[in-house]
Amino acid sequence: MGRTLFDKIWDAHVVKSQEGFPDVLFIDTHFIHEVTSPQAFNGLRSRGIGVFMPDRTRATVDHNVPTLDQDKPIKEAMSRFQVDTMTRNCRDFGLELYGLGHPYQGIVHVIGPELGITQPGMTIVCGDSHTSTHGALGTIAFGIGTSEVEQVLATQCLLQQKPKRMQIRIDGRLRQGVVSKDIILHIISRISSSGGTGFFVEYAGDAIRALSMEARMTICNMSIEMGARGGMIAPDDTTYNYLSGRPFAPKGAAWDQAVAAWRRLPSDEDAEFDRTLQFDAAGIEPMVTYGTNPGMGIGVTGHIPTLEEVEPSERNSFSKSLDYMALQPGSRLLGKKLDYVFIGSCTNSRIEDLRMVAEFVRGKKKAENLEVWIVPGSKQVEKQAIQEGLDQVFSAAGFSLRGPGCSACLGMNEDKIPAGKYCLSTSNRNFEGRQGPQARTFLASPLTAAAAAVTGCISDVREMI
Repeated sequence: MGRTLFDKIWDAHVVKSQEGFPDVLFIDTHFIHEVTSPQAFNGLRSRGIGVFMPDRTRATVDHNVPTLDQDKPIKEAMSRFQVDTMTRNCRDFGLELYGLGHPYQGIVHVIGPELGITQPGMTIVCGDSHTSTHGALGTIAFGIGTSEVEQVLATQCLLQQKPKRMQIRIDGRLRQGVVSKDIILHIISRISSSGGTGFFVEYAGDAIRALSMEARMTICNMSIEMGARGGMIAPDDTTYNYLSGRPFAPKGAAWDQAVAAWRRLPSDEDAEFDRTLQFDAAGIEPMVTYGTNPGMGIGVTGHIPTLEEVEPSERNSFSKSLDYMALQPGSRLLGKKLDYVFIGSCTNSRIEDLRMVAEFVRGKKKAENLEVWIVPGSKQVEKQAIQEGLDQVFSAAGFSLRGPGCSACLGMNEDKIPAGKYCLSTSNRNFEGRQGPQARTFLASPLTAAAAAVTGCISDVREMI
């Protein structure tokens, strides 16, 4: 019987396997940031040990950094403390840090692929649930807890139970106005925020193969939002073309050898999955969430479910979500007035996302009484956007182009949505208080966000293209 992409990578990284126990899994690359690493470094200090393989750990700051005045001291005391602690820890343990001002600084899941650090066939971990992003390049990538961060720093290995394998196929062609963010929001809305629990997902099919590399990252990024351990896409020429020439990608003969090895990674034709799901790309429309988890999503022209349309066991949580969002069962979101539009996060802050928005808003103005924040995912993205003149497009439209960071994806820095305000966001989570205490979040694609920025309300971008 053939093997899956996941099996090939996992099996190649097992250091020790014993029945009844987790596998000892070697980790190729470990990303760290300022939020989930301090306790791990303190653990190393208390044991009197160092980082086992410092060249396999990549450090940056992203969650707590301000996106305005990045050349000045951080105003928020806790954010400043965490960034300063990260700087001290990296210095003490001999790790290079992509800190504020460094040309490689940015959101951890943006910088890995764009710098060529993330490569097919790798195992990658980080103390952040959206590490699954890196799976778009054909890796096993997943988030870990703080104690596991310490474990990897100390040993470059992890104890892990092998998850089940799921294949999700999306075949056919997407309709105009529908992009990769809509694909993943559609899938999660259909299988729920727990539908992938216990599985590692491989995305396949015509619609996936037709996506750009950065669009694939958006899909893998949100795998965790369906409860999956991670998501991945088999490498192909799109992957190799994306990686070629990037700073940390192999060069010369080493590149040829790497590509030859990567071509053997895709799942065999007779590989079997524990579960397979199929979706028709043509049946997906622009998506928007209405509740307080990413599974509570509808097509932009649809209606919020009525209480009768919801499973009896879920009605209490459903009602609680709508109360928080101040929405009514059975109502529509089309035309819903907004206060903020946020375009950024590790889900949708890459150069292709910014190009998509700029192309749509060129020559247009943002709606009155609406704030629009554009936050690039890295210094590299910011630099490219300025080189292409996207900053001028955004400025002319009345948008605020900020410095790179996690920003308003989560209320952990200065960029918070005020209580009671509505924000249409390209980020990955719409939990209660995620973007700030009592903030109300709708998740959508960059294209739908661009339409909302111009109209001031949730709109069907297909009517505006």
